[in-house]
Amino acid sequence: MRLTILGGGGFRVPLVYGALLADRGEGRVTRVVLHDLDADRLSAVTRVLAEQAAGVAGAPEVTATTDLDEALRGADFVFSAIRVGGLQGRADDERVALAEGVLGQETVGAGGIAYGLRTVPVAADIARRVARLAPDAWVINFTNPAGLVTEAMARHLGDRVIGICDSPVGLGRRIARVLGADPREAWIDYVGLNHLGWVRGLRVAGRDELPRLLADTALLGSFEEGRLFGADWLRSLGAIPNEYLHYYYFNREAVRAYREAERTRGAFLRDQQARFYEEARRPGARALAAWERTRAEREATYMSENREAAGAGEREADDLSGGYEKVALALMRAVARNERTVLILNVRNRGTLSVLDPEAVIEVPCVVDASGAHPVAVDPLPGHATGLVCAVKAVEREVLAAAGTGSRAAAVKAFALHPLVDSVNTAHRLLDGYRAVHPGLAYLR
Repeated sequence: MRLTILGGGGFRVPLVYGALLADRGEGRVTRVVLHDLDADRLSAVTRVLAEQAAGVAGAPEVTATTDLDEALRGADFVFSAIRVGGLQGRADDERVALAEGVLGQETVGAGGIAYGLRTVPVAADIARRVARLAPDAWVINFTNPAGLVTEAMARHLGDRVIGICDSPVGLGRRIARVLGADPREAWIDYVGLNHLGWVRGLRVAGRDELPRLLADTALLGSFEEGRLFGADWLRSLGAIPNEYLHYYYFNREAVRAYREAERTRGAFLRDQQARFYEEARRPGARALAAWERTRAEREATYMSENREAAGAGEREADDLSGGYEKVALALMRAVARNERTVLILNVRNRGTLSVLDPEAVIEVPCVVDASGAHPVAVDPLPGHATGLVCAVKAVEREVLAAAGTGSRAAAVKAFALHPLVDSVNTAHRLLDGYRAVHPGLAYLR
């Protein structure tokens, strides 16, 4: 099989390739095509992959190109992990929002809206090209904001685009671990939107073990989300939220921590990865070692401002190994080999959540087989969660409208309707600020 990776010069591509190297089954990926607009980044990542493949029999062949159409032709799977505007764009998203006193995180709040406004037109163009050049390909979307971008691509590809995220996987794994259960044998009742979901149950052999966790303060304090949100708040919710809900439930503390930080997360990653790419391109450099060292630092500092604000301490060692590449591989295997499995994915609603229309992309457990990903029926959300999900989905729809029509009014409406933006006047200033630093937003008039 042929896998095309869009954003092939991206820092996390070696994680995907490492998972492919470990896959020895029939129908595995035998050729990987990396596509990126930056030839230097492609060169650096290709060197890392070559070192990973050294001595591995039957390692997938790797080629690289800056020609998108060439990359897509003949693809069986397309993995999309692009970053429109690069990490400088993310740093700018954070800076503009924080100057207005609101959150600038890349997928949540004003920063996520700005990122979506830049990314959706590009993702929609990619989807149209896939439909024309590789109509039988399956698209696995990891490009953030993952739910929003998946919904934009689904308008052209239907159910042949599936969004993935490692956050629900990591959360379910942590909950199972503290309960002494094997994550592979547990049913995780998770529902919401991307970066806006809740674990409402964890069933092992038909028994829901989540009430036992919620009743035990010591167990709640033994994993990241328990420390991040606090035992009392989790008991009030009767669920374990995705870590990104910390931005909603503790917004004031999160904004303060981000404003007091020496650098924003985007600026940190921009500088860190610039050093890696420079080192990896040097003649004789050990590119793989440089990548592994940089990745360890990246993972250890993930959401550090939130953990500091909550007094949650350092990340657990078991949480530093990533996870999205394993979801991507499991998804490809299930589709290509008809290996029926259950994964938490971003797919069209199709009536799963009655408060949203059928075309809305949600994040829920899905049964995956050769015909694709099929959302599993879930119980209705409680009122507080329904309100957040509906509000954020309304924001996403305004982003899609703005990206599709170039409407400035729709873009302002997207900012103004978000629960973490507190004024219509602020929404206008945010859009003006983002248009000033992102030439790609000139289409909004």
